Amino acid sequence: MNRIRFGRGLVLLICGIYFAVPMAASLWFSIDDNKGGTTFRAYTELLNAPGFRDSLVLSLELAGVSVAVLLLLLVPAMLAARLGAPKLRPVIEIICSMPLVVPVVALTTGIIGVLRWGPDYLQDTPFFQTIVAVQDPNFPIVLVIAYVLMALPFAYRALDAGLRGVDVVTLVEAARNCGAGWLRAVFTVVLPNLRSGLLNAAVLTVALVLGEFTTASILGFAPFSVWINSNGKSDGQMSVAVSMLSLLIVWLVLLLMSAVGRGRKTARS
Repeated sequence: MNRIRFGRGLVLLICGIYFAVPMAASLWFSIDDNKGGTTFRAYTELLNAPGFRDSLVLSLELAGVSVAVLLLLLVPAMLAARLGAPKLRPVIEIICSMPLVVPVVALTTGIIGVLRWGPDYLQDTPFFQTIVAVQDPNFPIVLVIAYVLMALPFAYRALDAGLRGVDVVTLVEAARNCGAGWLRAVFTVVLPNLRSGLLNAAVLTVALVLGEFTTASILGFAPFSVWINSNGKSDGQMSVAVSMLSLLIVWLVLLLMSAVGRGRKTARS
């Protein structure tokens, strides 16, 4: 038992050093004024830089809409497979795992091909305005589509783990025997028991959206990840400050989501 505890402590210590030392060194470099003192010039200039708030708001909006679309697609499909068509569960799993074998660059190249093909062949149809609307720089829906595809495997695994811990069929049958309809049984009995799975899927999706750079950069949009890359090249301290600020914002968002989930669970218990 003591050997196990020592081994766990050693692993935690190595992981702590591996993550903490580079971050502490980066933080010190970003506030060092080269005269033995400290300065927050890089952070203040970064926060006041043009486009900071707009890019951050755009990323948060994309993350929120991506989570909503993903859950609206996955949860009904997975519940329907559990309740009425268990043979479709492997099919849904394969479909949701397919984005793992498609590189992000290949996915982005395919999206670019569709966006370029659309105006040439759909110019005289109502779909032309749809092609234009999904590329609106103020809120590029095409990025939501790409992010939903990228997050599909991770969200599926999180929801599937939650569903494996809940006997959905028994819960629904019990609720219906008590007089509840299908929708009421799902919303008041099943979904509250899937809170952990839903929260994990949302956290993974938000982390992916806030950190995704390749697709947004290639398609020419400027969410927060692209903005910090373009505004962190002016000097060394600024680039490190951008990285530290990005990590801090992502951690705050994820911690806030986890805290909200735990708060509701504690209130119900």
